[in-house]
Amino acid sequence: MRQIDLHTHSTCSDGSFSVKELMDYAHEKNLAAIALTDHDTVKGDEEAENYVKENYPDMEFIPGIEFSTVNEGKDVHIVGLYINYKDEKFLGRLNDFMNSRVERNRKMCKKLTEEANLPISYEELTEAFPNTVITRAHYAKLMLEKGYVNSRQEVFDRYIGDNCPYYVPRENISPEQAIEAIIENGGVPILAHPVLYHMSDAKLDALVKRLVDAGLKGLEAIYTTYEAYEERQMKELAAKYNLVISGGSDFHGINKKDIDLGVGHGNLFVPEGIILHIGKVCNKQQNI
Repeated sequence: MRQIDLHTHSTCSDGSFSVKELMDYAHEKNLAAIALTDHDTVKGDEEAENYVKENYPDMEFIPGIEFSTVNEGKDVHIVGLYINYKDEKFLGRLNDFMNSRVERNRKMCKKLTEEANLPISYEELTEAFPNTVITRAHYAKLMLEKGYVNSRQEVFDRYIGDNCPYYVPRENISPEQAIEAIIENGGVPILAHPVLYHMSDAKLDALVKRLVDAGLKGLEAIYTTYEAYEERQMKELAAKYNLVISGGSDFHGINKKDIDLGVGHGNLFVPEGIILHIGKVCNKQQNI
């Protein structure tokens, strides 16, 4: 059985591979299927889908997105698979979500400049990284280039990690809103990398139950950083709430240089059979 990767990023957000480079690499890795899940944008989906159809008929492309939402002041990500990237209503929602990200970035730049004495402006970021969704990875790259830090990790450890003094959470975008947008689009909403939220078992269970009530259809139970016992726990949690299992590497190219496409740290394996179950959910969504 061939493997798949349902969580990847390109230069349309914070990955280092262009859309075509990512698709080429996926085929080189002999993936049966790949989803492009850039942060808060579907900008690369059409290019990827057309490129794969023209060049790699033995590999399935799945249009996707990863919404960066806020739950109790902390990031929670919702992946959408089988997204209709031409849906005007969905694109309108994305524009609203993007406005929230821009406001968050302006506030974070102000805090870094005025409180941390590290001059960095939103205009400087957009000039350095044009035509892309600005994420904290872009801050890290620019701050390293400007000599403010000694490593990219220092940016997250000292300045803009979730619990750092200059971090600003995004406002007014809840996981429920992202799920609603994906459901209305006909896609399949997946809770991304739940282990990374470092919740107690009880709190994570409560979150999943709440999101299932909002329309959540899947859970990312196979992921690069999971230990074997964590993968088992996530599969059990998915089964408890009758959710489909998804999985992926969260590949970002050199921006997460220890994570390779398809295999993560080397032992990741997401079987292609998973997409059959996700596809069935998608068909049901589109027929509602």
